[in-house]
Amino acid sequence: MGREAAEGRARHAVGRAAGAEPGPGAAPAHRTGAGSLLGPDGPHGGAVVPGGTRPSDPEPAEDSVDRHIARWTGKVPFDVPTEAVITRIQLLAKHVSHGKERALAETGLQAFEFETMHRLASRGAPWRAPSAELAAELLLSPAGMTGRLDTLEKSGLVRRLRAAADRRRVDVELTEEGHRRWTDAMRWRGIAEAEMIGPLDDAERAALAALLKRMLLSVETR
Repeated sequence: MGREAAEGRARHAVGRAAGAEPGPGAAPAHRTGAGSLLGPDGPHGGAVVPGGTRPSDPEPAEDSVDRHIARWTGKVPFDVPTEAVITRIQLLAKHVSHGKERALAETGLQAFEFETMHRLASRGAPWRAPSAELAAELLLSPAGMTGRLDTLEKSGLVRRLRAAADRRRVDVELTEEGHRRWTDAMRWRGIAEAEMIGPLDDAERAALAALLKRMLLSVETR
């Protein structure tokens, strides 16, 4: 996809997430409430499950989850509305992941580079943190952190500094180039997110956010 075309879609919020079919591989199983255990199977069947369309739409469009549900209906017991919600959440999460991958590809960063710079950028200017603190957040050993910082420093994305108050402490700081590359990656992430949420108006976005929050709180407070 061209850079200008992608940015144009984000600016006008009319882009739609790619309609890729769910991949194969999930074995049939009964639902236990822990997620979509059936696994989407791609284009099978023709039944349409209502939902996800606006009242003004002429007729509901069929997506891969509709076909997935049609494929499994009558073959294994499951609750259709639950399956529709959970499977669509799973597929949207995959599209979010693909958007992150695209952001890295557009900026030439590797995942570990972005992850490290993201932790530094979250602290605000001058985008600096003690190396040991950073390693703890990233769940890296001292040796692993050293190797990662060696790579980032050679690429001109971070610099290491001896702390003025404690010469034994090493601080890690984003360079201007590192911050620029991180900002560019974040911009591309924003484009992917705008493409996905573009079909919803403000009221729908607020309603969806509230519903998802209710679901998440239920899980997090068990």
